[in-house]
Amino acid sequence: MEIKQILSDIADELSRTFAAMDEGQLEELERRVLAANRIFVAAAGRSLLAIRGFAMRLMHFGFEAYVVGETVTPAIQSGDLLIIASGSGSTATLLVMAEKAKKAGADLVLITTRPASPLGALADHIVHLEAYTAKLPASGIESVQLGGNTFEQSVLIVGDAIIIHIAGSSDERNAELMSRHANLE
Repeated sequence: MEIKQILSDIADELSRTFAAMDEGQLEELERRVLAANRIFVAAAGRSLLAIRGFAMRLMHFGFEAYVVGETVTPAIQSGDLLIIASGSGSTATLLVMAEKAKKAGADLVLITTRPASPLGALADHIVHLEAYTAKLPASGIESVQLGGNTFEQSVLIVGDAIIIHIAGSSDERNAELMSRHANLE
């Protein structure tokens, strides 16, 4: 198979994943982001790389956003929002984080392929991504990609879509983004 065909197949997979999404779930995620005092994000592996991009864009638009596990991340508390990305919904380390966040009174949103999961049971809101992941091959969804690529890519793009919806895409908003963009690079 040619590389350009693989790219086309990946784009098709992402299109199918997004077409299957519930707009109401996305709107509720946005509402919770806007209502939160502070926003914390967590995930494991490549999903963590994807959700970090969302935290960065939130910061660029003036939100107080943190990545769980970083040395400068403060304690979570009531009025805060924790967004966890977990394809399986059962990653043990994320489950511990979710339980601690709930005990502290924080709101919990889960982005997952498995709403009926241990993390799903704790979540105040779930964003369901119908995406292939190698951990759950019996789901009936096929992929040209490896591992959980479709899920991880979807997490990144969903975060970008939420930011675009909140901020708009005008030149003025891009100037705001760049005013908070890292300048010690």
